[in-house]
Amino acid sequence: MTISGISGPAQLMTQSLVDLRSQLDDLQRQLGTGQKSETYAGLGLQRGLTVGLQSQLTATDGYDNTITSVSTRLNVAQGALQQIDQSVRSVKQAAVSSAFVIGQNGQTDDQRSAQGQLDQMLAALNVQSGDSYIFSGMSPDKPAVESLDHILNGNGTQAGFKQVLSERAQADGAGPGLFGRLLIPAAAGSQVSIAEDALNSPFGLKLASVTSNLTGATVTGPTGPPINPNAITVDLSAATLNDGDTVKFTFNLPDGTTQDLTLTATTSATPGPSQFAIGASSTLTAQNLQVALSTSVKQIADSSLVAASAVAASNDFFNVDATHPPMRVNGPPFNTATSLVAGTSANTITWYTGEAGAAPARSTATAAIDPSLKVSFGMRANEQALRTAVQNVAIFAAMSFNTTDPNASAQYAAVTQRVGANLDSPQGAQKIPDIEAEIASAQTSMQSAQDRHKQTSAVLTDFLQSIEGVSNDQVAAQLLTLQTQLQASLQTTALLSKLSLVNFIS
Repeated sequence: MTISGISGPAQLMTQSLVDLRSQLDDLQRQLGTGQKSETYAGLGLQRGLTVGLQSQLTATDGYDNTITSVSTRLNVAQGALQQIDQSVRSVKQAAVSSAFVIGQNGQTDDQRSAQGQLDQMLAALNVQSGDSYIFSGMSPDKPAVESLDHILNGNGTQAGFKQVLSERAQADGAGPGLFGRLLIPAAAGSQVSIAEDALNSPFGLKLASVTSNLTGATVTGPTGPPINPNAITVDLSAATLNDGDTVKFTFNLPDGTTQDLTLTATTSATPGPSQFAIGASSTLTAQNLQVALSTSVKQIADSSLVAASAVAASNDFFNVDATHPPMRVNGPPFNTATSLVAGTSANTITWYTGEAGAAPARSTATAAIDPSLKVSFGMRANEQALRTAVQNVAIFAAMSFNTTDPNASAQYAAVTQRVGANLDSPQGAQKIPDIEAEIASAQTSMQSAQDRHKQTSAVLTDFLQSIEGVSNDQVAAQLLTLQTQLQASLQTTALLSKLSLVNFIS
């Protein structure tokens, strides 16, 4: 009979105890972490699915982080746009109801208020989200606009808007005693003429048309281009004028508006405004017509032309982008200038300092908020609606008036009428609410995407939990069973360890 040793069974029992202890530790870990395994390998055949689900959840979290960041930026942008729109409404309301009461600086209280509103608008356009300037297009590291002082008054050798405004007024022949660059010589016998002073010049009053019911008079023009400047001639040599006969001149102004001037023949010895006396001869009548025409044109040049020139100067100065630098009168001298010239960084302030590329403003900033969805939310301060707002408020804030000028009140009325009308953007032109609506559309898209992400994440998390997670009740039951088994095994092992050959034989 062969007696085998006990070392083999003892090793097996010891290994069994180690395995039980390892299982016990793993169950305790599962109970503490709620996870089935610390590694993907422990998940068996479902490890590949788990990796895919985790990747999808991580991507969704990334999209949500992007949405949160962009939402913050757009909330700031909407606040800035609302502030600008409020300033525009305030200035527009003040302009259309402003009283002409000038202070020592040549401005009304409403104009000084407009300057404060302009400062707030520029501050809103320079608003930042984090360290990015919102209205600078694809140059978020640069401020969008210059300061109020630099824009209005310039900076060193760089001319500001007020200087460009003054130079343009000189070039347009706008102001007291001027004719808007029109030539009205003394009557030549029975002929009265009026002509532009230069061919194809963008400055001053332009002759658009003439309409006459002067009995027997011959009216020609406007004639001249393409060789000579426009001219109109009124020949009274065969005229037999009657009281109430009229001649109407229509002028084009630099801002694209028109101005009618109607002169009426009268038999009164004391003609009123826009009237001329019928003389004893056609020569005397022509002289009276020439005087009335000169007086009326000078009044236009010192009223509506002043305002139109200011609007034209604002277009020259503020309408800037990558291909359009600020424009200035090609002078000095300015009163005889016949062209505009591009301003340079050395001699002219560029009010918009952000990126000014050809791409649409909204496309200057985009973000992926879903695997198949992007939103565009870029903005530039020189967009049409924002530029129009800034330049017209700047006109109102920059203009000044002289109380000794008899036409100052008419000047002011012409300025406020244009500013009010331009701030109420014409049909088809971009408005600030249009930008707000486009930004709101992006916000709506992001909110919808975020709602979808919440639902997706909830489904993926539940699915992932069903693979990686454990039931605490089940683990606890397994743990209790294993503890019982381990305790029984340890007791058995302890009893077996007390056995000896002597005890066994006895």
